[in-house]
Amino acid sequence: MEYTRFLDCLAADHDRLRAAVGADADAPVPTCPGWTVADLTRHVGEVYLHKTAAMRDGVEPRPWPPEEFAREAPTALLDRGYTALRAEFATRAPGDPAATWYGPDQSVGFWIRRMAQETVVHRIDAELATGRPVTAVPDDLAVDGIDELLKVFAAYAVAEWGDYFTGILDGSPGRTFLVRAGDDAAWRVRTGPGEFTVTDGAGDGTADVRLSGSPESVLRSLWNRAGDGGGGAVRVEGAPEAVAELRRCLVVATQ
Repeated sequence: MEYTRFLDCLAADHDRLRAAVGADADAPVPTCPGWTVADLTRHVGEVYLHKTAAMRDGVEPRPWPPEEFAREAPTALLDRGYTALRAEFATRAPGDPAATWYGPDQSVGFWIRRMAQETVVHRIDAELATGRPVTAVPDDLAVDGIDELLKVFAAYAVAEWGDYFTGILDGSPGRTFLVRAGDDAAWRVRTGPGEFTVTDGAGDGTADVRLSGSPESVLRSLWNRAGDGGGGAVRVEGAPEAVAELRRCLVVATQ
């Protein structure tokens, strides 16, 4: 996706998120157990401000969030965070350097992509929590989100912080997962002790698990945001213990 497209998606999903969180702040968020809408709102505002600081200062701020944020209303924090984030993006090119947690990409473009994907997932959370119809996720954004989740989150986390996955992968017999999103996008995932690798395309040979559906449905399923089943059904074929291995890896990678 082009960075201008990411920014357009970020703007549209922020507006939907902001509309949803404007009322019913005490409603529970079913896809984020233990959170209310107010907690979700505050989280997104803090994320926006954290990434703004990472770009501005050249280092990810720690500790985070500052204590004074707790005195600010959640919607005010979200508004301030989004305004600051967009202002920072407006002054920089995607290729400009920026501090990120993802070693291979230390650029502003990483945060443009990441904030578009962060926002669409939490927009879905807000709509589910407040009983609004969940707005469809565009196919291109959903496909990119699946790619980011598998490669940037899971594969990178296992390679860099493998100890967190020891309890999941050390007993793995070595499995292959085929993920299909719509007619054109596919990924082949290989797991095993200390391993989570992703290659583009369906590849050749059999797979222990096949997961397929529309881009939106696959994105929401992998992020545990299926909720109302939006985007259509996801077809999952394979042994339950193999499916559980993939899902556990994704949960740990995104915590």
